[in-house]
Amino acid sequence: MEYVSAARLTEAVSAADQQGPGNLLRIVLIVTVVGCVLTAWFLLRGYRRKDD
Repeated sequence: MEYVSAARLTEAVSAADQQGPGNLLRIVLIVTVVGCVLTAWFLLRGYRRKDD
């Protein structure tokens, strides 16, 4: 296994901070999925049969 120096590790960490809209994209995707689930639940709730 090749040894990874501290300088390379520091470069990798600083490059990861400059990657761009990673966190924003993650939040947008999570909100979209949660919104789709809530919309599906709300729409399918009306199709429930009531056995009264």
